[in-house]
Amino acid sequence: MATQSDTIDPSAATEQLRAALTRAGIVFPSLGLDDGGPYGLINLGRVRSDVAIQLAARLDEPHAAAFPPDTAL
Repeated sequence: MATQSDTIDPSAATEQLRAALTRAGIVFPSLGLDDGGPYGLINLGRVRSDVAIQLAARLDEPHAAAFPPDTAL
Protein backbone atom coordinates (compact mmCIF):
# COMPACT_ATOMS: atom_id res chain seq x y z
CA MET A 1 0.00 0.00 0.00
CA ALA A 2 1.53 3.32 -1.08
CA THR A 3 1.59 6.19 1.37
CA GLN A 4 1.95 9.89 0.71
CA SER A 5 5.59 9.71 1.83
CA ASP A 6 6.23 7.22 -1.00
CA THR A 7 5.35 9.87 -3.57
CA ILE A 8 7.37 12.77 -2.16
CA ASP A 9 11.03 13.13 -3.08
CA PRO A 10 12.97 13.33 0.22
CA SER A 11 15.64 15.59 -1.33
CA ALA A 12 13.03 18.03 -2.60
CA ALA A 13 11.25 17.97 0.76
CA THR A 14 14.53 18.68 2.55
CA GLU A 15 15.28 21.66 0.32
CA GLN A 16 11.74 22.99 0.65
CA LEU A 17 12.01 22.77 4.43
CA ARG A 18 15.46 24.42 4.39
CA ALA A 19 14.09 27.28 2.26
CA ALA A 20 11.08 27.79 4.55
CA LEU A 21 13.29 27.81 7.63
CA THR A 22 15.63 30.29 5.97
CA ARG A 23 12.71 32.60 5.15
CA ALA A 24 11.76 32.43 8.84
CA GLY A 25 15.32 33.30 9.84
CA ILE A 26 16.00 29.85 11.28
CA VAL A 27 18.97 27.64 10.42
CA PHE A 28 19.17 23.93 11.20
CA PRO A 29 22.88 23.26 10.56
CA SER A 30 22.44 19.47 10.51
CA LEU A 31 19.34 19.39 8.29
CA GLY A 32 19.72 16.65 5.72
CA LEU A 33 18.59 13.29 4.45
CA ASP A 34 18.73 10.29 6.75
CA ASP A 35 20.35 7.76 4.46
CA GLY A 36 20.08 4.99 7.04
CA GLY A 37 16.82 3.45 5.92
CA PRO A 38 14.19 2.93 3.27
CA TYR A 39 11.68 5.44 4.63
CA GLY A 40 12.94 8.71 3.11
CA LEU A 41 13.37 10.31 6.52
CA ILE A 42 14.72 13.82 6.97
CA ASN A 43 17.18 14.35 9.79
CA LEU A 44 16.43 17.64 11.51
CA GLY A 45 19.59 17.30 13.56
CA ARG A 46 20.41 19.15 16.72
CA VAL A 47 19.89 22.86 17.33
CA ARG A 48 20.87 25.33 20.03
CA SER A 49 18.23 26.26 22.57
CA ASP A 50 17.84 29.76 21.09
CA VAL A 51 17.03 28.21 17.70
CA ALA A 52 14.45 25.93 19.35
CA ILE A 53 12.83 29.00 20.92
CA GLN A 54 12.78 30.78 17.52
CA LEU A 55 11.15 27.74 15.93
CA ALA A 56 8.55 27.50 18.69
CA ALA A 57 7.72 31.19 18.28
CA ARG A 58 7.29 30.81 14.51
CA LEU A 59 5.04 27.77 14.98
CA ASP A 60 2.91 29.72 17.44
CA GLU A 61 2.25 32.48 14.89
CA PRO A 62 -1.31 32.51 13.47
CA HIS A 63 -0.31 31.50 9.94
CA ALA A 64 1.32 28.36 11.32
CA ALA A 65 -2.06 26.92 12.30
CA ALA A 66 -2.33 24.86 9.12
CA PHE A 67 -2.53 21.69 11.19
CA PRO A 68 -4.75 21.19 14.24
CA PRO A 69 -2.88 20.64 17.52
CA ASP A 70 -1.68 17.09 18.14
CA THR A 71 -1.86 16.16 14.47
CA ALA A 72 0.51 13.34 13.62
CA LEU A 73 2.41 14.28 10.50
